[in-house]
Amino acid sequence: MSLSVYEKEAIAAMEKRHRATFVNSLSGFKSANLLGSSDTNQHTNLCIVSSAFHLGANPALMGVIIRPDTVPRDTLENIRATGFYTLNHVQKEMIVAAHQTSARYPQGVSEFDQVGLTPLWREQIGAPFVQEAAIRLGLILREEHTMAINGTHLLVGEIIEAHVPDSCVSEGGFVDIEQAGTVALSGLDSYHTTDRVGRLSYAKPDSMPEWLD
Repeated sequence: MSLSVYEKEAIAAMEKRHRATFVNSLSGFKSANLLGSSDTNQHTNLCIVSSAFHLGANPALMGVIIRPDTVPRDTLENIRATGFYTLNHVQKEMIVAAHQTSARYPQGVSEFDQVGLTPLWREQIGAPFVQEAAIRLGLILREEHTMAINGTHLLVGEIIEAHVPDSCVSEGGFVDIEQAGTVALSGLDSYHTTDRVGRLSYAKPDSMPEWLD
């Protein structure tokens, strides 16, 4: 296959939407999560995010990137107000509804209502889960960092509840998200089911890893 080299200047010269689509595709497959939040009066908000990532296991931390708040960001404002949010894995049958949450609904309009997904409340979490999701995480905000380079916000959340199907957790703790039906995202709008190649043993310097399954 032929290969083109895109240097910094060529990327900067791209049309705005073309550049956003191009650069968003470069990082490879990403997680597809619905981020649930609410204001202090339990007015709900739901948006799809592909920027959630693991930060540590003790405590159980996840990061997520939120776009700059140069315009109103209900999600960011809700999290700042309540300190809580949820991350809910997107499954194949939820893709259209999940993607629709990226539409720019007026402030105060609940994406749950607009796309037909169901908010699920738990006493310990001041934000709604997505009832239809097989894997759901409830988080409390621990840190917020504004990135000087582009104004995006890094939220660091601690997982205080994890809802995972029993059949998807191995004795060693591995969560089989493929069995749970979780899908992946590439770019801004390309959704993918997965086909696991296999798991490898813990890497050691004196031997090559072996396939576990």
